[in-house]
Amino acid sequence: MNTRLSHPFDPIVFPDTETLILGTFPSVDSFEKAFYYAHSRNQFWPILSKLTGYPINNRDQKIWLLKQSKLGLWDMVAGCRRENSLDSSLKGIEVNDIPALLREHPSIRKILFTGRKAQELFERHFGDLTIERDYLPSPSPAYAAMGFEEKAREYAEKLEMKQ
Repeated sequence: MNTRLSHPFDPIVFPDTETLILGTFPSVDSFEKAFYYAHSRNQFWPILSKLTGYPINNRDQKIWLLKQSKLGLWDMVAGCRRENSLDSSLKGIEVNDIPALLREHPSIRKILFTGRKAQELFERHFGDLTIERDYLPSPSPAYAAMGFEEKAREYAEKLEMKQ
């Protein structure tokens, strides 16, 4: 699969969103299931559910969790070519217009990245923006250097949530 792909989802952002979580680009599973972090072993939603106590059994519950937690979701990459779901396979990258999203949603005061590639793309293209930003451990099953509980502690700290 080395054809050009366009990002399939709109950002999930609400009028009172305070923290924008940026990934790199949806996985193959996320494309197939038409939602963010859809791989069955991805730890993103289980971590947020653990931290908030909110259920994540379907798309509506996940969106509600984001809204209640004042979190937004989007990705850095608007379009690219790739062979698999790994960030390292992304070629011919076109980035999303993050500054425009931030102008449209002035309540966003912090950006957190779920991948080093997302962070690197942001810094390369928008490093001059004066918004607080930090890195979250990747929730991907490919990132096994850190266990679930350790990732949850990092997310709790950086999202300013009690665990």
